[in-house]
Amino acid sequence: GAKGMLFRTKTGEVTVRVESYTLVAKALRPLPEKWHGLSDPEQVYRQRYLDVIVNPESRARLMLRSRIVSHIRRFLEERKFIEAETPVLEATAGGAAARPFVTHHNALGVDFFLRIATELRLKRLLVGGFDRVFEIGRIFRNEGVSRRHNPEFTMLEVYEAYSDHRGMMALIRDLLRSLCRDVLGTSEIKHVASGQVINFAGEWREAKYKDLVRAETADPEWFSRSNAEKLAAAEKLGLAIHPGWEGFEITNEIFSKRIEPNLIQPTFVTHLPRELGPLA
Repeated sequence: GAKGMLFRTKTGEVTVRVESYTLVAKALRPLPEKWHGLSDPEQVYRQRYLDVIVNPESRARLMLRSRIVSHIRRFLEERKFIEAETPVLEATAGGAAARPFVTHHNALGVDFFLRIATELRLKRLLVGGFDRVFEIGRIFRNEGVSRRHNPEFTMLEVYEAYSDHRGMMALIRDLLRSLCRDVLGTSEIKHVASGQVINFAGEWREAKYKDLVRAETADPEWFSRSNAEKLAAAEKLGLAIHPGWEGFEITNEIFSKRIEPNLIQPTFVTHLPRELGPLA
């Protein structure tokens, strides 16, 4: 800690003219030197506290995330949604098809699963008479690790009785526009991968799943083709297809690899096949 008058150096940097100082905490290891900063990706991910000390971008991102979560909570509460806190330990894994983590309850002598979704508990609250519920909670899925896939993450689930997908579409659109306006201060966000600017205040496109697939494959009769025909066509598009996949799996591979990456502007994809209903 340092005490003294503020002044500007010859280069214009605001500095403290130290009159007294005290040791606040002992550093056992030196911080990364300022010029190169913390650049090792492995160290960035394993030592987040060090990352936020020396990287202003990481610190700003953490603060922004906190503001976003707080705003989502206020937004839903203003619309009469009630926040729930459902159990993390479940006797039966349910609510999604992911592989769960298993733990053991010593006192009961019973194995439990870490939740893979909050869906079933929240829907029971609807049955119990709470018409609008949500939860922002930790979810655990035992399915490997990548830079885009963490085994534990925070997920928002929202449920509203006496509504349908149209009501949820309006809710999500209004939520994102509100976040842009009140947290980010702009409705135009640059999409890093493509360089395009996403305009959240503009028109939100609505497109049918089958129409997008037909257009991408240039085949109006795609959904009446056999699995073998779909597999051959997908491979011509440069996709690696497992020979044992069903037709809907081949189709969704085309959607996820060839169509979805190009849906840059806000788009609601509707009328998904029954097999993909949980992903709607």
